[in-house]
Amino acid sequence: MTDDASAPAHSDGGSTATLERPDTETKIKHSTDDGDSDRYAHYVAKDKVLESRLTGRPVVALCGKVWVPKHDASKYPVCPECQRIYEQMRDMGN
Repeated sequence: MTDDASAPAHSDGGSTATLERPDTETKIKHSTDDGDSDRYAHYVAKDKVLESRLTGRPVVALCGKVWVPKHDASKYPVCPECQRIYEQMRDMGN
């Protein structure tokens, strides 16, 4: 007996455009740093930054950078890759 709920859905026409998220596994740097090495402000969810400040765990930016935030991001220019990804997500309605 087969389970129809697990069968893949097929479409007979039309197409949709999707914004693919970057594969963070291949873009994540294996070492973390304090953010001083590149002097950019990166896009990360505010709740993740707060959690990182409380726990000391690193965060992952849209561009894939991994670090523990310790500095005031408003003092640095925005990471061009984070900005590009954010704008694509915003334009797609996410």
